[in-house]
Amino acid sequence: MNILGQVINGVKNTLAERARKQYLKQAPPEPAVGVFERAEPAEDRLYTAGFGKCSIMPDEPIPGKTVYYVAGYRINHPATGILDPMMAKAVYLDDHTGRGGVVFCQIDCVGLLRHDVQIIRARLQSFCEETGCRSINICSTHDHAGIDTMGLWGPLPKTGRNKEHMEKVYLGAQTAILNAYRNRREGALYYGFTEIDPALYRDSRLPEIFSNKLHRIRFVPNDGSREIYLVNFSSHSESLLGDNTLISADFPAYIAAEVEKEKGADMVYTVGAIGGLIMMRPMDDNNILSTKKTGRFLGKKLCEINNDVRLDAAINLVRQEFYVGCDNHVLLAAAKVGIIPAKPVATGVGSGALNQSLLTEMTYMEIGSLKMLLLPGESFPENIYGGYLSADESADGQSPAINPPPLCKETGLDLIVIGLANDEIGYIPPPNDFHLHPDMPYVKAHPDRFKRRHYEETNSLGPQTASRIYEVFHQIMRQVHWDK
Repeated sequence: MNILGQVINGVKNTLAERARKQYLKQAPPEPAVGVFERAEPAEDRLYTAGFGKCSIMPDEPIPGKTVYYVAGYRINHPATGILDPMMAKAVYLDDHTGRGGVVFCQIDCVGLLRHDVQIIRARLQSFCEETGCRSINICSTHDHAGIDTMGLWGPLPKTGRNKEHMEKVYLGAQTAILNAYRNRREGALYYGFTEIDPALYRDSRLPEIFSNKLHRIRFVPNDGSREIYLVNFSSHSESLLGDNTLISADFPAYIAAEVEKEKGADMVYTVGAIGGLIMMRPMDDNNILSTKKTGRFLGKKLCEINNDVRLDAAINLVRQEFYVGCDNHVLLAAAKVGIIPAKPVATGVGSGALNQSLLTEMTYMEIGSLKMLLLPGESFPENIYGGYLSADESADGQSPAINPPPLCKETGLDLIVIGLANDEIGYIPPPNDFHLHPDMPYVKAHPDRFKRRHYEETNSLGPQTASRIYEVFHQIMRQVHWDK
């Protein structure tokens, strides 16, 4: 082991011992168990829905006096201009059961940590009390051309987050949600989907497993006014690629523009299970043209969906907070010095090698016959749909028996996953293909026995995350099935 490896081990041991002592002094309380509240779907009930949006761009020019860092590729990557604006967009949806509405809010950014989501929710507390809104969900588009909202892409060891910009994000989300509520109308809700040619995708890690469905929940108001689309698609939002220095919402902005042009509809966009670096292949050698072409292509596909089924009115959900262990001493150190706004807690034995965890959450939701799961982070698709590598194929010869069952085993393959929902906890690889550098774990990526890269592990919490998510989801589904 080299000197750097010895230093890293020393840091890890120090973190673990401090966490052990903190746990013995004061153990954190277990999160309360969420309750799944069920109302029977009704054909004769209508939905109420509204749409709102707000820019989250800085008031000053880019470039200008303040330096803003492009997130998602490399550190200290200043923005030099603007291609299109980053936005906050929201849909408010109520099933008229008297239990209150739910909100899906899209933020054009690489990711928001739970810290930021809780700030947005706190600012909307009076709104929830006055309206009865029971669920606010903040969904990042994982935009790799946006301003850094996490802190990891600045001039380290300084954070890349800008306080004034984060205030813009908070205010933008709040404004979009309030406007969505004010603009609500009665109407019907429909679900449809189309499948995108798998040849248009790139999966950078084996196995090549991903969802190629483009999902659309469509609200049709009775008064004939603008429709609202809630869209879900499994791809990194990174068509502009790594050399780009222009601020942009990437191809989701051009999906929305196409939907507005073709149908006059508003749109809120969410991503699916995109871990393992699921992304669309370039549609042009010019990255800007490729981004626009990708958005227009997907927008046209959305507008062509013709298999809509009407959703009976009922939104049933359960939100569950839970702790997940963090073995990544690099992220823990970044949190300690204020680069990222995370607050690890000592949760004792069983929380990983460092005895530290982060509090996160998931929400299971049924909208009529639809089953949806809002997950933190970037899950590898095989954790959702199955298809794990065998022992002969995996990084270090580990059997898939150590992996959790795929989440769809609990629900069926029709489960719609919304990733980066209410927290960004990084990549979530399956345990049997989790591979770290032997001397510099979480610091430097290390090729496995097949010379395959394992970059994603350096931006993960650790090998136990997928199993922890399944454990929590399994408990949720036991409650859902018991209620039936």
